Amino acid sequence: MEQASTHSKVIGYILWIFGFLGSHRFYYGKPITGTIWFFTLGLLFIGWIIDLFLIPGMDRAADRKYTAGKVDYTVSWILLTFLGVFGIHRFYMGKWITGLIYLLTGGLFLVGYLYDYWTLNGQIDEVNRLP
Repeated sequence: MEQASTHSKVIGYILWIFGFLGSHRFYYGKPITGTIWFFTLGLLFIGWIIDLFLIPGMDRAADRKYTAGKVDYTVSWILLTFLGVFGIHRFYMGKWITGLIYLLTGGLFLVGYLYDYWTLNGQIDEVNRLP
């Protein structure tokens, strides 16, 4: 039985364009290396270029690790990336209280926004595992 896809290779490659900032690595659930890429410009662009060939494997690993369900990973990541300071991704996941807090505090003064880059895949996985 084939496992449902949780992440999109197309989005992975689009994020790879900005991958020297680690965005594709955060998307695929690799926050530590995403942070390293962010601070080193993708390991001085060398790691960024290598990642062009590693994305299919990262995509398969994310599909195995995370649970598909009512909350879509790609939609959540797009909402976090472009509207995260307003908490829109949290409203989408059904987290109304923290969504309101983010809305009123600018993503909890941007610290919450950064926290969500580290933990969004796990948060979605947790919501998708609920009955």
